[in-house]
Amino acid sequence: MDTLTEVLDNIRASGALIGQSLLPAPWSVRVEAGATLTIAVMLRGDGWLLREDAQPRRLGTRDLVVLTGRGSTLLASEPDGRGDPARVLTIDGARGGTGCFLDECQVGLGAEVGASLLTAEHALLAGAFPTSGRIADRLLGALPPVLVVPRDQQRSRALDLLEVELEGCEPGQQAVLDRLLDVVLIGALRDWFALPEASAPAWFGAAGDPVVGPALGALHADPAREWTVEELARRAKVSRATFARRFAEAMGEPPISYLAGWRLCLAADLLQDGDHTLDAIARQVGYSSAYSLSAAFTREYGMAPSRYRRRARESVSP
Repeated sequence: MDTLTEVLDNIRASGALIGQSLLPAPWSVRVEAGATLTIAVMLRGDGWLLREDAQPRRLGTRDLVVLTGRGSTLLASEPDGRGDPARVLTIDGARGGTGCFLDECQVGLGAEVGASLLTAEHALLAGAFPTSGRIADRLLGALPPVLVVPRDQQRSRALDLLEVELEGCEPGQQAVLDRLLDVVLIGALRDWFALPEASAPAWFGAAGDPVVGPALGALHADPAREWTVEELARRAKVSRATFARRFAEAMGEPPISYLAGWRLCLAADLLQDGDHTLDAIARQVGYSSAYSLSAAFTREYGMAPSRYRRRARESVSP
């Protein structure tokens, strides 16, 4: 399994909020800082992407935007952003311009206004992923706040299928939309990584490195193994010194330091999503005991594993 696949496997749409907004100008949709991963695209007409730290950027029809939730973003019909936000996406969900949170019918499938998507002058499609977990954070933290893939640079056709699915109302539609949204995200990231001006995260380029790539694959495939730099260098078929230097240059940290961070990410997600005991999690991610895992976990995240599990579950409780 390549590194991109493994990381994206931890960011999957499930019951994603997705819909078409057919709004008369001037309109705007705000995505607040801390909101979940969001994909947006003008299916009809054009718009503007506005952020405090950048010049307004015009979005043409079918230009694809990925927002990672770092800093607020305004999608608007005008470069000055005038017009009250018709929708606001926050870390807690979506709400209308009145400040009230929207129910499933209001933010779910289909257009919000009685006009047909095919005849609308402006139509904005937005999809939000409910992401959580340290592995997901690892990907999002390595990406810039905003990624824009121009229409003429898109190779995937998943967006076409998504639009067709939204026009209908068949049984199982949410499941289909979730899977299509996954494919749209993967295609968008692939296409953005291929842009000459893109600054891809370290793990993306390193995965294809003939020295670092095999080591990353081995570490991810068997994180519990007692890896040494010497053994990883043998797998890469280079000297220990050469391997250690290449890995640190590509990943920004030594291989054993990277492994320690990856193990703790895995442990955090297991604490959040499963009912395994701390002893079982420790063995699964490569620690000799629950005590050693607890000590390392507390140093990294500033709280004991038991408290982390409790807080993570409280945050998703209805």
